[in-house]
Amino acid sequence: MFELLFCSLLTILPDYLIRRYMQGKRIGREITLYSVWFELRYGIVLCLMLTVSLITLIFYYHPTATTAVSTFRTIPILPESSGRVVETFVPRELEVDIKAGDPIFKLDSTRQEADVVTAQQQLVEIQGELALAQSELAVANAQTEQAQAALKQAQDELDTRQELFTRNANVVSERDIEKLQNAVDARTGALRAAQSNQELIQTKITVYLPARLKSAEARLHEAQVELEKMTVYAGVDGTMSQFILRPGDIVNPMMRPAGVLIPTDAQRERIVAGFGQIEAQVLKEGMVAEAFCGAVPFTIIPLVVTEVQSQIASGQITTSGQLFDAAQSVKPATITTLLEPLYKEGLADLPPGAICTVNAYTSNHDRLSSGEPIGTGEFIFLHVVDTVGLVHAMIIRLQALLFPIQTLVLTGH
Repeated sequence: MFELLFCSLLTILPDYLIRRYMQGKRIGREITLYSVWFELRYGIVLCLMLTVSLITLIFYYHPTATTAVSTFRTIPILPESSGRVVETFVPRELEVDIKAGDPIFKLDSTRQEADVVTAQQQLVEIQGELALAQSELAVANAQTEQAQAALKQAQDELDTRQELFTRNANVVSERDIEKLQNAVDARTGALRAAQSNQELIQTKITVYLPARLKSAEARLHEAQVELEKMTVYAGVDGTMSQFILRPGDIVNPMMRPAGVLIPTDAQRERIVAGFGQIEAQVLKEGMVAEAFCGAVPFTIIPLVVTEVQSQIASGQITTSGQLFDAAQSVKPATITTLLEPLYKEGLADLPPGAICTVNAYTSNHDRLSSGEPIGTGEFIFLHVVDTVGLVHAMIIRLQALLFPIQTLVLTGH
């Protein structure tokens, strides 16, 4: 409507002034409801052509996104395993502020507590085996010393008999020497057995039992971790919302979350807008934009385009049991664009999740002032493109002005 009124000032009004003051035709006499087309046909045709061209120019180079939302990040409250709730620590309110590390709820931990007790008992058993092995080592040391003493005694007796045999063969017989030699060999083997047993017990104390002790400690730590997982804690500072758990409820990480945690740094300082695919060649990073949100009436929020997604969601293909059919993408997806406030705290008053209307504006000022050689026609066209953005800016301000009236008065509650 605004474009039509503007174009009529340039076409229909001059045509009427010529008819009125140059040809002397007046409204109500020569210009009537039945003759207005014949009298003002040039102005009406030019007005329609100029209006269509102006609307096309405005909405192409200064695109509008009616699907824009102030996004924020949320964290679902889920345990790592399913279970039955036995205790809750957060008040059942619409929103509750919590800090990182605060407990939220606790699941039934009977089995995990039994696993901890079992792991502790295994640890005690291994510690007892280690103490027993120390006693066994003391016994093995004594046996080794006993075997060494017996071997020394047998060896001394053998040496004495051999010396006597060497001096006088009639005093000691060869049979006695052979018996003593066999006794020395037997006690040498007993010493080796005692030393081997000593080394075995020593290895058991220094290698085997410490390894089992560490394994038992690891199993105890694992059981304690599983027990701690039965209590769900807040990972970050934020606001708990939709927490309605009661003792006895079943919580499943795959099907039923316990609530939603909205972090304090929930990335609220941005707006995600979806522009039509026809604006794919126009949208650029750094474009100045404006947003009007119903949650903040009578307010225009200056924005800047920070990122334009190069892919369009309607063309994505995922592996499934069916072949992809292009006809399934009936509704064309939009071009996802991220916008941030042009000034600090620009979105401070905007509630997270608010729906907005965004206008992005094409600016050719840098190109026009760069000194680049530009033809006359292109120079005029670029100026016209930048100028008609004013019309779109006036439209969004008019929408912001009329929105409360349309919502509260004309639409009703």
